[in-house]
Amino acid sequence: MAAIDTLLRFMLERGGSDLHLTVGLPPKARLSGVLTPISETPFTAEKMEALLKEICPPHRWKQFLEKKDLDLAHEIPGLARFRANFLYNHWGQAAVLRQIPSKILSFADLRLPEALKKLCHLNEGLVVVTGPTGSGKSTTLAAMIDYINDTSARHIITIEDPIEFVHKNKKSVIVHREVGDHTGSFAAALKGAMRHDPDILLVGEMRELETIKLALSCASMGMLVFGTLHTNNAPKTIDRIINAFPADEQNQVRVMLAGCLAGVVSQLLCRALPKGRCAVHEILLQHEALPNTIRSGQINNIRAIIEGGGADGMVTMDHSLLERVKEGSISGKEAYMKAAHKAAFTQFLQPGDLDGAH
Repeated sequence: MAAIDTLLRFMLERGGSDLHLTVGLPPKARLSGVLTPISETPFTAEKMEALLKEICPPHRWKQFLEKKDLDLAHEIPGLARFRANFLYNHWGQAAVLRQIPSKILSFADLRLPEALKKLCHLNEGLVVVTGPTGSGKSTTLAAMIDYINDTSARHIITIEDPIEFVHKNKKSVIVHREVGDHTGSFAAALKGAMRHDPDILLVGEMRELETIKLALSCASMGMLVFGTLHTNNAPKTIDRIINAFPADEQNQVRVMLAGCLAGVVSQLLCRALPKGRCAVHEILLQHEALPNTIRSGQINNIRAIIEGGGADGMVTMDHSLLERVKEGSISGKEAYMKAAHKAAFTQFLQPGDLDGAH
């Protein structure tokens, strides 16, 4: 057993999600959202190198030493998989390992809005799942892919860095490709995918301009493309995609995006009551006014489209937070801290909730 597995097992026994390792500090785990030391012994540089090198294939270790950053998957057979990021910081080598649930959770398990099933039944277009790091985007996407796998016969290609959830073929055929091991880059895999007759593409991260451009092209060519971005609402997501391009290409991109954007799902994780965490969502779906809104650059109008689309399953983040407070899933303070328009949530605060808050 790898030495790091002892720490990972200890973390899992306490319900932790992320293991943080830094030279000069004891190992820490995120327990119910709070970073907590799980040992008193600080790591030395030598111990850190030995720990990381033990779970890294030699060719990937060489990449890490050259590029100073590395993403890879690590598995404790029969227990859990982890997405690992190796990095260098001020003190030397470091790492963060996040648990990937071994069981793919369903819509019901995650209490996902039924409106997301509409996106799973689409034949073409771009669907972007957004949110900060650690907000559960991959878990939500895995549930959506699993739902498609259960209900329809499609050819699905996932491109990830690293592969997180491994799907078994049910009604669909699912091909997993990992950047670094199976392909040189997201862009190279997307170019190849165009020739592999896919119905659905899942792009783990739309970071680089070329990846965004190719994802838009695939969606415009009649494929259903799921991608992720680190934005926190629908207007910012659309702005982020358009602003990734040089100024002289942005009008053309607006037209392209207006023609193929099928939905934006923004997700936040909140501390749940009495413990654990739960997701809240903002959902933008296709609407007759959306293409012209994007083409004309009137991104501010998207908020009105979402607010007016409740009957179709659209919902704002603040409305989702309000529902969770009213049902007792999250505290008034948690909703207040996450809300865009905080005034609507002051009525749910308890005395002293905002003491020391900024």
